[in-house]
Amino acid sequence: MKLLAFVALTSLTSLTTAQNSPNTTLNDTWTTEGPRNVRIDTGTYGPEVEDTGRAFACYTLSTYAYTLGEIVNETAEATYPSLELNNPPRGLYNVMNSIQFGSNDSNHFISVQALFITPDDTLWVLDTSRPTINESQAPSMPYAAPGGPKLNIHTSSKCPLPRLLHDLRFDMRANVTESGSGIANIVDSSNERRTGFIMIDLSTGESWRQLLQHPSTLRTYAVVLSYQGIPNYFRQKGSPLGFQQEGLDGVELSLYGDIMYYSPLTSDYLYLIETSYLRSNPSNDTLSAKRAFDNVKNLGQRGGNADGFSGDNLGNIYMRMPKNNAIYIYNSTTLQATPANVGFYGYIYFNINQLPYQLNWNNGIDGRQHPGLILRSILPGGANKNMILGRGGPSNTTS
Repeated sequence: MKLLAFVALTSLTSLTTAQNSPNTTLNDTWTTEGPRNVRIDTGTYGPEVEDTGRAFACYTLSTYAYTLGEIVNETAEATYPSLELNNPPRGLYNVMNSIQFGSNDSNHFISVQALFITPDDTLWVLDTSRPTINESQAPSMPYAAPGGPKLNIHTSSKCPLPRLLHDLRFDMRANVTESGSGIANIVDSSNERRTGFIMIDLSTGESWRQLLQHPSTLRTYAVVLSYQGIPNYFRQKGSPLGFQQEGLDGVELSLYGDIMYYSPLTSDYLYLIETSYLRSNPSNDTLSAKRAFDNVKNLGQRGGNADGFSGDNLGNIYMRMPKNNAIYIYNSTTLQATPANVGFYGYIYFNINQLPYQLNWNNGIDGRQHPGLILRSILPGGANKNMILGRGGPSNTTS
């Protein structure tokens, strides 16, 4: 497997410095030409950019006034779609039998972890309902309560979900499910080692798991992550020194949706599985879990850990490599190097969330430099957003 360091984050010479200009309106005119980066709060995840240029980001920590926001100019965000929907009336937590759980409020956002814009320009919102800092600013990781975790479409419809949800990908083509409305692939990173994929039929809402606790989805034992040449342990305030606990992290579908590429956060290896095995519902096929386990392929080492994937319309898979301060590219069609969310008009967007300087890694001390950044860079070779897996895309031939 040959890979290419696409762009070093320390030398983004093509990106202009953001200016504090009140006249810049990115909510409808994140321009389709030229480089640009945006200064935002440092706890962000995402970003996602619609075809019209509207940009969105999410925040998993409960120290913020909202967990889902829209970027309104180069130095500011605003709550989305409203402050009310970002503030559950009963708070972020429930307590049952003296045990703290995330809120089970199904009508408000609790802790949004991931966003995704499908080719039809629909914003999907993944809410884990597991805030990572409580109201007293102490680190927390409460269990999710039924009703809290959910997958929303522009906040108008919901599918309930369990565990520590991390990322999501969609195949919206009609023939990938019998119901005809497409399927969602949800990542469960579970600190409790229940890692794997959660599949959701977008028409019926039925869900099932695949690759549950498969070795390719589990965290690697006692890995010491390295950022900027410094080894990093998990130094959560009030807890002994530890290691990163999350498993399955980066995922991306191939150009035609027949392959899922993935890896755990702490693994140097890249894996794949044919999506037909993930789409097989164990309720209808008692051997489906066994078939999925038997058909995982290891593509070999890529040169470090990766913490997020994206893809484009040329078959490139982009992997953010924080240890190397770079984005690597894997091309499944050429099996060679080619000349973190891919948006419309040929750009890739990625954020600098300064993970190793966050509170949980530094004994409660925030070492991040404010503000954070969302960076944008033009894709190589004329690549663009993959539109094949949207509604009305070509039929799937691997079912």
